[in-house]
Amino acid sequence: MKLWKKNYNLNEKIEKFTVGNDYLLDQKLVKYDCIASIAHAKMLNKIGILTDEELSQLVEGLNEIIDLHSNNNFPISPGDEDCHTAIENYLTSKYGDVGKKIHTARSRNDQVLTALRLYEKDNLKQIRELLMDFKDELNRTAEKYKTISIPGYTHMQKAMPTTIGLWLNSFADAVDDDIPLLDCVFKTIDKSPLGSAAGFGVPNIKIDREYTADLLGFAKVQINPMYCQMSRGKFEFGIINVLSQVMFDLNKLSTDLILFNMKEFGFVEFPDEFCTGSSIMPQKKNPDVLELIRAKYHVVLGEEFKTKSLMGNLISGYNRDIQLTKESLINSVEITQSCLEMMILFLKGIKVNKENCQKAMSKELYATEEAYELVKKGVSFRDAYREIGEKYGK
Repeated sequence: MKLWKKNYNLNEKIEKFTVGNDYLLDQKLVKYDCIASIAHAKMLNKIGILTDEELSQLVEGLNEIIDLHSNNNFPISPGDEDCHTAIENYLTSKYGDVGKKIHTARSRNDQVLTALRLYEKDNLKQIRELLMDFKDELNRTAEKYKTISIPGYTHMQKAMPTTIGLWLNSFADAVDDDIPLLDCVFKTIDKSPLGSAAGFGVPNIKIDREYTADLLGFAKVQINPMYCQMSRGKFEFGIINVLSQVMFDLNKLSTDLILFNMKEFGFVEFPDEFCTGSSIMPQKKNPDVLELIRAKYHVVLGEEFKTKSLMGNLISGYNRDIQLTKESLINSVEITQSCLEMMILFLKGIKVNKENCQKAMSKELYATEEAYELVKKGVSFRDAYREIGEKYGK
C-alpha cells in the first residue's frame, strides 16, 4: 500500500508515469532509509510515542531489511513506488500496527531527503578516497618517469620541452584543487533534514531533531523546514558540479593518453588486456576505456545542467519535478566512481617509451632557450626573438 493511499484506485497509466523508474533507483537508498528510520524510531521512543518493545521490533525489522537488501533479496515493485513504501509495508506485514507507527512525525518528503543526504555523504567520502588514490598513482608514475623529456604543446603544435613528471604532476595538482571543492560541498550538505516533514515542520508533537541528527552523524540540523525542501536539487547540482570538475580532469588526461599512445607519437604504451580490438581490422588495439571516460565527462556535465534546469521556476516548497533530480545525482556519482577506478587501473599499467620520447625532442623545441641565451649576452629579447625565429624559418 502506498504511503499516500486514498479511498480510490489510481489510474494504471497515471501510476506508471508518476512512479517512473524510482522503484529501480531506490535500490541505492534502501540501506540509508533503514538507517534513518532506526534513528527516527529511537527518537519516537525517546519522546514516548513508541514503547521499548515496539522500538525493539522496528529496529529488528529494519536491520532484517538491510540484510535482505545486501543479499539482493529486498525487491521494490512499481506498486510500492519507492523504497520508503516497500520498507514500511514490510514492517507492517511483520509487526502489524507497530509497523504503521514508523511514519509518525515524518513525511515522505523528509524521509527521501534524509536517505539521499546519507547516500550523498557516504559516496562523497568514497569519491574523496578514490581521488587520493588517483593522486598517489599519478605521483608514483610521475616519479618513475620524471626525467624523461617530451614535447610540450600549444595550439596542437610543438612548443617547448617538458617532462613526463611535469605532465602527470599537473593532474595531481588538479586533484589538490578538486578535494577542497568536494570538502566544501560535503560541509554544505552535512545537515539533517529529518523532522522537517513536508516542509512545514511537525504539528502538535515535540520531536527531537538534534537527537536524530546526532544518531545519523550529521554535523547539524537543517533548521528551516521549508529550506529543507528547497535545498533538494540545489544540493544535488552542487554535488554534480564538483563531480563534473573531477570528470573534466579525467577527460583531459584521457585525451592526452589516447594521443600519446598513437603510433605517430608512441610516448606511452598500454597493456594488451586494457584494450579492445576491431571486428574487421586484425591489427587494431583500441583504447575504448579512455574514450568512454572522456565521453562520460559530457554525460555528467549534461546531468548538472539538467538538474539546474529542473530546479528553475519552481515555487517554494516541494514540487514533483524534483523527483527527476535523483537519477541525475546517482548517475553522476556512479560514473565518477567508476571512471576514477578505471583511470587508477590504467595508470598502474601504462609504460613510457623513452626512445620514442627522445625522438620527438626536435631542435625547434629549444628555440626559446636559444633566444634567452642571446638575452644573457646583452641582446634585447625582441631582437633575439626575431633572430631565432628567422633561424627556424619563422
